[in-house]
Amino acid sequence: MLAKVLSSAIVGLEAEVVSVEVDIVRGQIYFAMVGLPDAAVRESRDRVYAAIKNSGYSFPLHRITVNLAPADLRKEGPAYDLPIAVGILAASSQVWHEQLDDSLFFGELSLDGTTRHTKGVLPLAAMARERGLKRVFVPAVDATEAALMPDIEVIPVRNLAELVGHLTGLAAIEPVTVDLDAAFDAEVAYTTDFADISGQEHVKRAMEVAAAGAHNALMTGPPGSGKTLIARALPSILPRMGIDEALEVTKIYSVAGMLPAETPLIRTRPFRSPHHTISYAGLVGGGQWPRPGEISLAHRGVLFLDELPEFGERLIEVLRQPLEGMPREVSISRATGSVTYPASFMLIAAQNPCPCGYYGDPTHACTCSSSMITRYQKRVSGPLMDRIDLHIDVPRVEYEKLSSSHRGEPSAAVRARVEAARQMQARRFAGTTLYSNADMGPGEVRTFCVLDEVGRRLMKSAMAQMGLSARGFHRVLKISRTIADLAGCPEIGAAHLAEALQYRPRSQ
Repeated sequence: MLAKVLSSAIVGLEAEVVSVEVDIVRGQIYFAMVGLPDAAVRESRDRVYAAIKNSGYSFPLHRITVNLAPADLRKEGPAYDLPIAVGILAASSQVWHEQLDDSLFFGELSLDGTTRHTKGVLPLAAMARERGLKRVFVPAVDATEAALMPDIEVIPVRNLAELVGHLTGLAAIEPVTVDLDAAFDAEVAYTTDFADISGQEHVKRAMEVAAAGAHNALMTGPPGSGKTLIARALPSILPRMGIDEALEVTKIYSVAGMLPAETPLIRTRPFRSPHHTISYAGLVGGGQWPRPGEISLAHRGVLFLDELPEFGERLIEVLRQPLEGMPREVSISRATGSVTYPASFMLIAAQNPCPCGYYGDPTHACTCSSSMITRYQKRVSGPLMDRIDLHIDVPRVEYEKLSSSHRGEPSAAVRARVEAARQMQARRFAGTTLYSNADMGPGEVRTFCVLDEVGRRLMKSAMAQMGLSARGFHRVLKISRTIADLAGCPEIGAAHLAEALQYRPRSQ
């Protein structure tokens, strides 16, 4: 007897329909699985056998053939346990075939028939809704995540026996629903607040400018000056994500298997801080079965690279394309095909001025030779440095500021100004694919970053004295546009341009 059950395969960040076809005929006991399954899928035959027997149902001792169609799409992971088990039960007349119409099954089974957490549930639910399916059956632990997608019925499955009872009409399982608006409107708590940062007012101002325009920034200063603390506080002043952005980020973490069970919806902007020993695949994404890397996990958030010169040259240079290209994404090609992951992130980097960290420090003597300092500073290429909008010096914090009981401006107040600036940009770029001022190309800069006569003279003088490249010229104008947005000014003034110029180093 033949039965067909719908399931799904995750390709990149999207889900594709997989038809699990089960054919049972009399003959020598045999279990064949075809359709490009990987090792975890092939092992499902043993898990499914034990789950069916331990749930109180009979496993047919005949010739069983399971086909995962389409056959040219590789299948990976244990999520096919549930649809294969349902297909075998349906083909052996232990559940009703008509109950399987317009439904999609996805989940891993334990040997006792209980379901286990399975990654990629959110894109699966999105695909099911787009294909016009009515319901999805997923592990109960993942049901809240799937229910984030509206207009699709989500059935939580705790174990195989409970599922069979639902399919046979003995005991219906109540679908899971989520009030997305209520979940999204709940208060968000941040681990680090700008008010906790002592001193460094000019650095905090630079971070405000970076947040308002989604600009990249590099902080340079001695050890212990607060670079890492300031970077970790940055998400608290970034604009709050909209529902579409939150679902987009949640989908990435769902596919990567990094979505916390107690947090089905990611509402705070990501902050990723990989160690400098990270591999190429870990940063960019990849592997035998491609997975999102750190630059995709930082999508719509912050990628913080501490001790930037310590990262390998190949890792640093690979950032050039997603920092400049539009749309901001990375493509990973393998023999089996290619996948594309989004990579729209703010790059925040930190570095010491020299190997020992104390070059130019007034209280500690530098122990590095001039050649050591030069080699250290040249580890990061000029083209990448030119793609960083704000270059910020972070000096040592004085005792008086560290010991002061005065708290600085809280992140909520800064975030309000940043959100107002982003709203101006949203109106400016309405109807385009641009997300923020940092995304502007030369054409948009020419249109939206017009200088008055005083500003033109100032820029001409700055280009001659600072050695600005063409890219540096455009970046200064984009930063000026952001500073004007923070001030609520429709036009760029000389004061806005002057502040933007102080964030560019000489010969950049």
